[in-house]
Amino acid sequence: MTERYYVVREDILPEAILKTIQVKEMLSRGEAATVHEAVERAGLSRSAFYKYKDGVYALNELERERIATISMDLEHRSGVLSNVLSMVASLEGNVLTMNQTIPLQGFANVVISVDISQLSGELSSLVEMLRSQAGVRKASVIGQG
Repeated sequence: MTERYYVVREDILPEAILKTIQVKEMLSRGEAATVHEAVERAGLSRSAFYKYKDGVYALNELERERIATISMDLEHRSGVLSNVLSMVASLEGNVLTMNQTIPLQGFANVVISVDISQLSGELSSLVEMLRSQAGVRKASVIGQG
């Protein structure tokens, strides 16, 4: 079955969903030390919390988790990849994963997944800066979410 997502106004959500969000917020802010304590304070059963906790998120929570996947062809020279990674870090991007092919004909394909939620500037600016780095033959966004 394909997962489908909806944006729903808070005032029409069932009480168990609202209380699940309340419990998650209490736990993330440190207002409750345990799930037991948080559900008790919210007036929610633990079973209801565990039923909904992995499927309910505040919209602002989802907006913070932004990931871009960028594919690049890099020259096979010492320091090229290091310079690319340093540049991403300097713009507050956080590299989550990196895959690199074996260099063929002097180039290697590198695919990085970057957390861009704290990125200073736009993703398009990051890609343009990558393209201007010495040793970067091409750079393009191949996925974003």
